[in-house]
Amino acid sequence: MEKLVVESFLFGCELTSKTKFYTFQVDEEDDCIHSLSMNTISLGDSAKDEYNVVEVIAHNREEEEVTAQVANLKLSCQPMVDVDCFTLHPPVMFRLKSGSGPVLIAGQHLITRNADEDLSDSETKESSTEDEEEEEETFTPIKPANKKLRVI
Repeated sequence: MEKLVVESFLFGCELTSKTKFYTFQVDEEDDCIHSLSMNTISLGDSAKDEYNVVEVIAHNREEEEVTAQVANLKLSCQPMVDVDCFTLHPPVMFRLKSGSGPVLIAGQHLITRNADEDLSDSETKESSTEDEEEEEETFTPIKPANKKLRVI
């Protein structure tokens, strides 16, 4: 049975009137599966009260280019949009189609790869023992409060 390891890294980029495009790319030579799981798209502190339209340009299964509008933000009515469960595979381009931003895009870069199988049994046992010791040292049970709550 093949074991997979998933690593997660914080992803973020900023689109402005000077930087209207950002491309998320990865090294295709590795044997990993890369994906970008988006969380939020929001206006930055210095945004004006204007419409900021954000588009994503990606490829579908047939490798055809697809453009989708993912956010239409305005400071006075919708400064942020939640885009959880919106996952893309690189290369992906984010474009500020209209507005001057700044628009902040946040998410997670997920890397899925096969687990390293070349570890010897002794290394595996040592690392699991060290992990158990660390868990024991850092675990502190929560004690119940002794004082009764006063209702006002």
